[in-house]
Amino acid sequence: MMKTPVGLVTIALSAATLFAGTFLLVSGTRGQNTSFESSAGQLDVQTFASGVVHPWALAFLPDARMLVTERPGRMRIVSAEGQLSPPLKNVPEVWASGQGGLLDVITDQSFAQNRTIFFCYAERASGGGRTAVARARLNDGSGRLDEMKVIFRQEGPLSSGNHFGCRIAQAADGNLFVTLGEHYSYRDEAQNLGNHLGKLIRITPDGSAPPDNPFVGRDGAKPEIWSYGHRNEQGLAINPANGELWEFEHGPRGGDEVNVIARGKNYGWPVIGFGVDYSGAKIHQATAKDGMEQPAKYWVPSISPSGAAFYTGKLFPKWNGSLFAGALSGRMLVRLTVNGRVLRAAVTVKMDPRVKTSIADLTLQYRLSKAVDGALRRIATAHDDLTSRIAGAPADQAPVLRTSLTSVDRVWANLAEIFDTLQQADTRPTAVLEANANAAVAAASDVLGAIR
Repeated sequence: MMKTPVGLVTIALSAATLFAGTFLLVSGTRGQNTSFESSAGQLDVQTFASGVVHPWALAFLPDARMLVTERPGRMRIVSAEGQLSPPLKNVPEVWASGQGGLLDVITDQSFAQNRTIFFCYAERASGGGRTAVARARLNDGSGRLDEMKVIFRQEGPLSSGNHFGCRIAQAADGNLFVTLGEHYSYRDEAQNLGNHLGKLIRITPDGSAPPDNPFVGRDGAKPEIWSYGHRNEQGLAINPANGELWEFEHGPRGGDEVNVIARGKNYGWPVIGFGVDYSGAKIHQATAKDGMEQPAKYWVPSISPSGAAFYTGKLFPKWNGSLFAGALSGRMLVRLTVNGRVLRAAVTVKMDPRVKTSIADLTLQYRLSKAVDGALRRIATAHDDLTSRIAGAPADQAPVLRTSLTSVDRVWANLAEIFDTLQQADTRPTAVLEANANAAVAAASDVLGAIR
């Protein structure tokens, strides 16, 4: 069973920074232990537990056990010795499609007293999926979740399987910050305060909007919104030194960002940014604009950040106060030193050395990338053409054109995800990936043929 980049890097990040040790949870069989040199000395990376399927997030319990989510829809407890429990009962059904599934989980800051957890997942809805947040009480003695309740559901156009966001952080006052992606195909909605796409929300533990949220009482605005203009936020952490909220966000091809989140601010997507579309086409009007925030740091090319944590342990005193993030591209653990709001990439630790890529692998990767990129360009042109035609179409023709546009956007999202995977520096093209790439290119050709 293949490791998934999201789960592997996220688990590595959390374990390395929060548990003040270094180990991995991996899918499939137990991997080899490895050592790395770093600015804090030698790091020994050990496989702590194996057999989890697409692990996505973990939350430590007071007794050093941890809750782990598996993207297909299971939640397990991992013992201090690395043993996996059976899946917990009463976990809600998730929409395990594309990037969706059972995603983040955190324990309440009063967990020792109330046994409360919060988790985030992709929920099936008519015609697609959306992000949902739930609360429950962990009854580990009986292996289940009690008093499970959905406290928040994202409103707006549905996702075809991409950009759910779904990171949670709890502030000192008990309120929850939750990231909500813009579902990839609806990037402009990140600027629309009338829905939750491309937003970072702030809710109480029961899911309601706190009365001091910035858009409470504004006509046409969702009261849960704390900030907007986001793409797909995949890291969220509160700086213990000052309480500031830091967020990591995926750009398109280039333009991944770290942002310090402030109340009511607009972070620019897709109006400003530093990347380009997967097709190579221009997305942004500029890299800066009045009324829109600049990132504390950005990356070109992308590192594909996943997870975030400030280090406060004792094992690595040189790293105290550093901000860590996983990086899917290259499978790295990235450390950033924080000086006020100025960041410096201090060290990058390779967490998963892989078998050397052969010439045959490189040749296949190049061929597949070229084919998928070509299909992306053709689909992007078709998207722009259909959008223009819909704007001027008679009323009886517009529905047919919109149906075609929906088909184009679905193929576009699938191609973009495959292209992103192929661009990761250490990706080895498996038979499944090759088949998926070829099928996506064929689907693009079929859709383009049908609308001509």
